[in-house]
Amino acid sequence: VGWQFEDLIRRNAEHNDCIIFSLEELSLHQQEIEKLEHIDKWCRDLKILYLQNNLIGKIENVSRLKKLEYLNLALNNIEKIENLEGCERLTKLDLTVNFIGELSSIKTLQHNIHLKELFLVGNPCTDFDGYRQFVVATLQQLKWLDGKEIERSERIQALQNYPVIEQQVREQENAYCLKRAKDKEEAQRKLQEEHEDEDKRKRSNPGFDGRWYTDINATLPSSLESNHLQAPEIQEEEHNKKKLDENEDNLEFWNKPSLFTPESRLETLRHIEKQRKKQEKLSERKKKVKPPRILITEDGKALNVNELEFSLKDDEKRNQIILDLAVYRYMDTSLIDVDVQPMYVRVLVKGKLVLPAEVKPDSSSAKRSQTTGHLVICMPKVGNIIWLNFKSGYSPSRMVGQ
Repeated sequence: VGWQFEDLIRRNAEHNDCIIFSLEELSLHQQEIEKLEHIDKWCRDLKILYLQNNLIGKIENVSRLKKLEYLNLALNNIEKIENLEGCERLTKLDLTVNFIGELSSIKTLQHNIHLKELFLVGNPCTDFDGYRQFVVATLQQLKWLDGKEIERSERIQALQNYPVIEQQVREQENAYCLKRAKDKEEAQRKLQEEHEDEDKRKRSNPGFDGRWYTDINATLPSSLESNHLQAPEIQEEEHNKKKLDENEDNLEFWNKPSLFTPESRLETLRHIEKQRKKQEKLSERKKKVKPPRILITEDGKALNVNELEFSLKDDEKRNQIILDLAVYRYMDTSLIDVDVQPMYVRVLVKGKLVLPAEVKPDSSSAKRSQTTGHLVICMPKVGNIIWLNFKSGYSPSRMVGQ
């Protein structure tokens, strides 16, 4: 997991030549990140860190970012403000639309003396009576809260009423924490039930009776044997039924009422990921398998081809592009010429075209057509004449044989 997270950071550090230790700004939004790791070890010079719209459940591994000025953690699964005391230069913190119910946890931000802006809009704690006054009185260094400037008179009033407001907030916070504990319990129970249902479905699938058959000579159970001998029409009917059931399950998932909680956000992500994998499998099945190219006949005669197979891959981990060209194993390397340019690569394979009969090289001639650009090579055979007509865009250098 660590190397995957490092790879993710490097891919988002292109503006810094993929060097992560000297990064001052990093954007990792919408990456489905569930846990923060190693950032304060790898990117000590960070000043701006965007982590919005992920699935981060806890603020951690950022405490050593001494130079961090702006941290955006909006639209995550955070329930408590913590582990930011070490961010000495933090001036702006965005925690919009999270699940922060422990409003008293903002007291940990009293150590961040340079903090001027705080966003908590869309968190459960903002529904507490006395929310704004509690924050204004607790964090006296703040200048702006939820995009609204804090007036001097507002702070004076909040400080005067602080003992009463603090008690109110504590009571509401305790009630919320009890409710969250029940929500977590319920989510865990539902997850357990879903796992059990999934196991039941797997066991009830045709072809599985709870036992494994490893002896190829053993007699199959009648249920397995009958399924194995099903007609294509029956198999197709079963496939369509299974697809219909999956569509109904998907529809049921999206129509099912659900609380907006960290657990429900994770459940939604898991469901989307599951559907995506199913779609990928389906696409793979639909892909036509390309037949292997025959280069040599059974009797050992080489055949002509007019192009070579190749693949072009972007190796993001090592920050390089890889061209894999299917040059024939026994071809002499001296017949291959490679020219790499900033925006393209040219590969010249100086192979040979196999002729159907013996020709007279000294009597052969080659000329280009002035109208079409085709290359015409006239090669007298020992007994007859062979004509070769090369169309434009089809060069002899791309023909290979033996």
